[in-house]
Amino acid sequence: MTKPKAKKPTSFAASKQITKSEAVKKIVRVVRQHRLSYDAFIAVCQQVRLKLKMEKPKKERRLPELLSLAELKKFFKTVQKCGDTQHELMLKLMLYTAVRVSELVNIQISDVDLGGCKIFIDNGKGGKDRYILFPSNFRLALQTYMESNQDNDYLFESRLKQPYTPRRVQQIMRLYADKAGLTRAVHPHLMRHQMLTFLTAQGLTDAKIQLISGHGNRKSLEVYQHLSLAAIEGDYQKAVRNLEI
Repeated sequence: MTKPKAKKPTSFAASKQITKSEAVKKIVRVVRQHRLSYDAFIAVCQQVRLKLKMEKPKKERRLPELLSLAELKKFFKTVQKCGDTQHELMLKLMLYTAVRVSELVNIQISDVDLGGCKIFIDNGKGGKDRYILFPSNFRLALQTYMESNQDNDYLFESRLKQPYTPRRVQQIMRLYADKAGLTRAVHPHLMRHQMLTFLTAQGLTDAKIQLISGHGNRKSLEVYQHLSLAAIEGDYQKAVRNLEI
């Protein structure tokens, strides 16, 4: 007489998955039984969370994987070799200013203050207006470009005389990153992280970096309110001179 095969012990992970599946099936049965709409179901879930004092798990904030200085230089050297002056200026400006790509594509010629080495950001993230700084040694290149494109409304325009889209800037960066042979993901927001990390390493305080970046962190708001762009310009210009790309 053959013995029945012994059941394999269920692993903890598999047992947990079965429990989840059973719980989901029960929830589906209750929803169908009471004919709850999606909004009613969400409302019930919210009430359950409140009564049981359940809290949503906080999402882990992953630190951005930055390029090394050698990789950054290789990227911009590749951009320069390709010979598109507009692309080179646009990508360097994005790095130098730590501007968001959505703000970059909306910069108009009239927003640029060459004498003050600053650019007005109209209606940036959160509906806020602010100024951003650019390096004084970048002024001549920017001035030459602007004089050659006096009919532009926007600082950077496509061949169809339309402002770039954030998606197009992203595509341009990927193209140059591939040509440079970089294995890391290169995208517009990376330039922002690169610059803010660099300024931190150069000794600029959180409050000063907040003013440059346009972040609205309430923790340093009290200090932040007592600073002005003019007060930190010297520190910014001194720090950015050490960034050779």
